[in-house]
Amino acid sequence: MPLSYTRQAEMPVSVGQAFKPRRVQTPLDPLTRRSAGKRSFTKTERKRRRYVQSRPANGQSDDIAFDATLRYAAPHQIRRQSGNLALAIADEDLQRKVRVRRAANLILFVVDASWSMAAAERMVATKGAIMSLLNDAYQRRDQVGLIVFQKEEAKLVLPPTSSVELARKALQDIPVGGKTPLSSGLLIAYRVCKREIRHNPEVMPLMILLSDGAGNVSMTDLPAQEEGLKVADLIRCSGIRSVVINMEHASFDRGLAQDLADALGAPCYTLQELKAEELYQTVRGELKS
Repeated sequence: MPLSYTRQAEMPVSVGQAFKPRRVQTPLDPLTRRSAGKRSFTKTERKRRRYVQSRPANGQSDDIAFDATLRYAAPHQIRRQSGNLALAIADEDLQRKVRVRRAANLILFVVDASWSMAAAERMVATKGAIMSLLNDAYQRRDQVGLIVFQKEEAKLVLPPTSSVELARKALQDIPVGGKTPLSSGLLIAYRVCKREIRHNPEVMPLMILLSDGAGNVSMTDLPAQEEGLKVADLIRCSGIRSVVINMEHASFDRGLAQDLADALGAPCYTLQELKAEELYQTVRGELKS
């Protein structure tokens, strides 16, 4: 039987091969943000940014989109004719400019490093994908972080960073083995995302959870699985975007990863033969969605 299919108390895993990823871009974000960023497009109130569309001013008289305002007023000119006015504009015609800028992403990997089938392969692929994303993030202000949960608790192994060297050092010696403190991993992920948002309200976090969804260590008196679903619901209610990658073998899948994805309000992917390139492409697709 392959080594990855035998139970190991603690097994060291190497870093998977990194590659040069293609540029990640996301579409317009519905929030209005106030400061500059680098990678993802998001709306902003800064008047020097690119004007892409307009919306009703609703009483705000700054940054008026004159072209859109004239278009809205034009159909009403016959009805509004009065005196020597060349053009009659009413308050309801006023349109403000919608501008966009680049904003930073935070890609936070939350990885089950407890024993399970193909655990070593999962960790090798995850390490390779993180290194690949960091190679790209280095020049674009994006950050990548890593939370690992195994044994009795979860740990923030790699705080959000764009430093390739720090990531390499943190990733090198992460082993696999032990129990599955799923709810602890999710709670730390929630706290990391909220902390980053407090420090920089412009950041756009995306949590990537790699797990079979089966927790067996609780932080409270609740059953481990119920506790994990409650923390997942907390993450969903906070508006943090998530993706679940089900790492359970198809022959033994109990649907727990899908239950967790439902609680997170997240898509659930099954990757039978996970490699760093496939994991990167999955993250890239979610950032585009």
